[in-house]
Formats: sequence, structure tokens, C-alpha cells
Amino acid sequence: MAESVAIFAGGCFWCLEPVFSQLQGVRQVVSGYIGGNVVDPTYEEVCTGATGHAEAVQIIFDPLEIDYEVLLEIFFLAHDPTTLNRQGHDVGTQYRSAVFCQSQDQLVAVHRLLERFARENTFGAPVVTEVSTNGKFYAAEEYHQQYYARNSSQPYCQAVAAPKIAKIREKYADRIKLP
Repeated sequence: MAESVAIFAGGCFWCLEPVFSQLQGVRQVVSGYIGGNVVDPTYEEVCTGATGHAEAVQIIFDPLEIDYEVLLEIFFLAHDPTTLNRQGHDVGTQYRSAVFCQSQDQLVAVHRLLERFARENTFGAPVVTEVSTNGKFYAAEEYHQQYYARNSSQPYCQAVAAPKIAKIREKYADRIKLP
């Protein structure tokens, strides 16, 4: 079977990339930008909030090894989907929570999960995650790729990314790649 693509935005891509890179069945995670109105935006442009893009990760995965639904659950666990246009101290539309569906099946899966979250009051507050089927994904500059792997001792990585990685490793221990 062919590989599939999932695109999620949930704050800084430096924090989401290592969460998904550690999972079995994930072949590649690319940090980038999606959902805006500027062709081939730069990091500096996206940081202004004026382009409309969100920092996001494009996940290439083998659906025979990991389901899209599992990736969705991990995405929602790895960030706060109840805060509008922010994750912690990162504030602006570029840090919004969003799922960019690549197929009708993904769209159905997202809505099914969001309905369950609402019914069960999973997060104790309404989920504000944007669900979209539009948007061209632009890979971020090379220095953003595998940022955590190259800069794990950097204070931001330790304070923000490391706890997210640990949380997923604990809850999904059976899905973590062997070293």
C-alpha cells in the first residue's frame, strides 16, 4: 500500500515534529507552513501573522503500520486544542490548532473524533481546532527540519517539546520506534 499524508498544526512545529518522528509507521515528518495566502512564505513572514499560515507538520506514514485515527489522537494529546491562536507562550494565528485533511476519509475521521470529544467533554472546554481541506503545504527552511533532534538541550526544546515527547512515549509506549 502507498504511504499516506497527514498535516497538523498545533503550535510551534519544533514541538510537533519530534512527537510524530518517534512513532512506528511514520516515515518522515516535515516542518512547514499551510493555510495562508502567500506563496512560498518564509519563517519571518509567517511569524508576523500577516500571511495567514500556520506552523504545521506534514507526516508521511504507512497506514498499515499506524492508522490516521491514532495520529489524530496523538495530535490532540500533544497540544491544547482548546486555546484559540496560541499554545502556551506562543501567541498568534500561526500557532493555531488545525487539521488539514487530505481526503474525505480523513475529514470524516476528524469530525467523528471531535464529536466524541464534545460528547465526553474530553478537554473540559470546547475544542477550537480548525478543520480544513484546503491549503498548500510549504516546507520550512532547512534549519527548522529535525530541529529538536539537533537542539534538544536548547531551553525552549527542554521546556516545551520534551514534555510533549515524554507524554506520548508514556501513553503510546508500544508505538515508539526502537533506538
